[in-house]
Amino acid sequence: MSAGAAAVGPDGAPRCPWALSTADYVTYHDEEWGRPVHGDDALFERLSLEAFQSGLSWITILRRRPGFRAAFAEFKIDAVAEFTGADRERLLADPGIIRNRAKIDATLANARVLAGWAPGELDELIWSHAPDPAGRPVPRTLADVPPVTPESTALARALKKRGLRFVGPTTAYALMQACGLVDDHLADCVARRT
Repeated sequence: MSAGAAAVGPDGAPRCPWALSTADYVTYHDEEWGRPVHGDDALFERLSLEAFQSGLSWITILRRRPGFRAAFAEFKIDAVAEFTGADRERLLADPGIIRNRAKIDATLANARVLAGWAPGELDELIWSHAPDPAGRPVPRTLADVPPVTPESTALARALKKRGLRFVGPTTAYALMQACGLVDDHLADCVARRT
């Protein structure tokens, strides 16, 4: 077996090797990661959590996701856009989330920007950057999975141009992977759709 290739989990099924380090990862990998996500609020949540993940491991965010959802009004764009300075201070003191001032400020600013968009506009913008699956080779090992693509660079540029913050090409690609715009489950992975 090559380094970074699909690895057999406790149930005997092959999975992307990153998914096998914790039970939380197995569930997330099998049931969520790479599955299509639509809806402005759902995509705002994923975009926000990917920004909070920047510089940290995803498991840190995944385990705090219930706290994030409670702190950020279930990531309802209109509700977060109405957060006040008192809400910001509450967030900065909330031990259930990552208390990073720049990431909190970006999430609040992004909600205010997105509240002015038409319904479905965020969904349409993000999904317009999904690459043609036929033009993408199926990854056989983790080394075959890029951290950034031309599409993620274009998506980050488009989001920034529209006023969103904390959305670089790497964060945009992680969003694309998590929300099913690309299927980066390895070729032998039980969760691969195509």
